[in-house]
Amino acid sequence: MFAVHGAVAGTFATRIPWLADHLRTDPGGLGIALLFVAFGAMAAMPFAGRITHRLDLRAATRLLMVLWCASLVLPALAPNLPLFAASLFVYGATSGLADVAMNAQGVAVEQRAGRSIMSSLHGMWSGGGLAASGVGVAAAAAGVSAPVHFTIVAIGLSTLAIVGSGRLLPVPAPDEKTPAFALPPRPVILIALVAFAAVFAEGASADWAALYLTNVAHASPGIAAAAYSGFAATMAVSRLVGDRVVDRLGSVRTVRLGGIAGTAGAVMVVVARTPALAIAGFALIGVGMAVVVPLAFTAAGNAGPRPAQQLAGVATIAYGAGLIAPASIGGVAHVTSLSTAFLVVAALAAMVILGAGRLRRPAPSRQPAAVSVSSG
Repeated sequence: MFAVHGAVAGTFATRIPWLADHLRTDPGGLGIALLFVAFGAMAAMPFAGRITHRLDLRAATRLLMVLWCASLVLPALAPNLPLFAASLFVYGATSGLADVAMNAQGVAVEQRAGRSIMSSLHGMWSGGGLAASGVGVAAAAAGVSAPVHFTIVAIGLSTLAIVGSGRLLPVPAPDEKTPAFALPPRPVILIALVAFAAVFAEGASADWAALYLTNVAHASPGIAAAAYSGFAATMAVSRLVGDRVVDRLGSVRTVRLGGIAGTAGAVMVVVARTPALAIAGFALIGVGMAVVVPLAFTAAGNAGPRPAQQLAGVATIAYGAGLIAPASIGGVAHVTSLSTAFLVVAALAAMVILGAGRLRRPAPSRQPAAVSVSSG
């Protein structure tokens, strides 16, 4: 499920140039339209608890994953920029709902397994995106239009989601009534703030790494591109091996060490005036922040009797960080400098150190997942 979700996102990302040419829009118009992905996700996520608790979690995951795959086709069919933005709102909304459902399922499986698996699941999301981007590059090189490409991929990934969902855990809905719209419950607010800090650091690094290398470290365009590659690669690898670290050190110590690494990496970026030091700093941010969001989702899912609602609260706030991080860094850089702006990233990474205790994992339990999830 995580790999399929990542594959939809990876497919869309590779064809953005085709979409821009098709709509005849400039980067400014395209950038505004792309914001609607995050707007849609943030608007829909508070409703995820009702949807996932109204149905068996396995059925809800299947339904929402298929809707997410199908929504991929809509942006390619939009004839103008306003309808493109509207289609991206739907695309983002289905993405957010499916994201909550699959993470709730991940919490249930993790409870059944009695060991950490969430970091590896998020690593599989990155793997799915990478595989799909390779297909997208090949489709673009072959001159396949986005509507045809997206339709074929949507059908294939929907089929995988339907078949794969048959092996998910059939977690029943809790007995108590779940509100249709729910703000983040109070117990998960502090967990959500830790996730917010981590996503902010991720988003700032992903969006500004190449420009930082070019403008501050005076790197060539090719070397500047390596900054993002180093960040993304270390994050993906760290997530795939993160569960072993969590099982050995515990979630709190792992997050605390990650916060220290992320803070050190951000400080390295601030002082870097050579490409090598800047790339090392961004890579260290990737290592440090890699497992924070997966562990925040685990902590949220175990924080009460409604895991999907709790996950939705954390995800909504975390998505907000991804939305405001690029603009915030740009604003601070405009007033001061880009290197000074990364002091904000260092400060938020330090907040992860302070908030690590909120991500404490419950004692391992091998009870049936249905009981574990409904009882909290």
